[in-house]
Amino acid sequence: MSVSPRSGVEIKLEVPSIPRRPARLAQLVVESLVDGIVSGAITPRAVLPSETALAQTFAVSRITVREAVKLLEAKGLVAVRHGVGAVVSSDTEWNLLDTDVLAAAMRHDENLTILDELIGVRISLESDLAALAAVNATDDDLAEIEGLFHRLESQVRAPEDFIRSDVEFHDRIMAASRNRLARSIVSTVHSKARTSERYRGHPGVADVTVTNGEHARVLERLLARDPDGASAAMADHIRSAWSRRRPAPAAPSPTESAE
Repeated sequence: MSVSPRSGVEIKLEVPSIPRRPARLAQLVVESLVDGIVSGAITPRAVLPSETALAQTFAVSRITVREAVKLLEAKGLVAVRHGVGAVVSSDTEWNLLDTDVLAAAMRHDENLTILDELIGVRISLESDLAALAAVNATDDDLAEIEGLFHRLESQVRAPEDFIRSDVEFHDRIMAASRNRLARSIVSTVHSKARTSERYRGHPGVADVTVTNGEHARVLERLLARDPDGASAAMADHIRSAWSRRRPAPAAPSPTESAE
């Protein structure tokens, strides 16, 4: 399919083979167009083809296309203008909390910009949530958090098991903060980020042992009911853990080096 931006340059977009399940058709059209927009194959200010052209390209009905465009608009990827059509928005308009947009952004995040920003969001929110947990957690909350820490201690020689429990440990602290909105934001971005191998990395026994030492400092400050200490320990932990697993930048090609 060709998409014509206002510059007049035609862009080719790969169209996937779509299984004929009506309930999924609009979402599959959306996924293809989201990927094209976020990857840059469809550039900002480009005008999507007409409903009829899109329907023919994806072999779906115009009603399905109309629904797909509405979903793209809700994600901040296009703006529908009367007499013009669906115009692709700049990345400053995208809803990066939308799971489709976030997933595509991470797929095409060659310089790890999105993942670095995600870590910044986690540091900001989770450090505040740890401070709130130090104040708001009940004795039962703290006992559960401590129990998860001891489970993590028992799993340092099984990194895959450790990683699953690590998610529970962080989430239990956030739950104890009683800030449901911030917890939901972190959970949304973190759950999608964990699908990225570049975000997860390949932690070994030595890595998770260091990680649990950082967990111990967070737990200590929570048990001491020290909000400032809990906040600082959580921020240090998230920052340090990312620095250990963040992929090294790709080496430039000989041509790039020469430039």
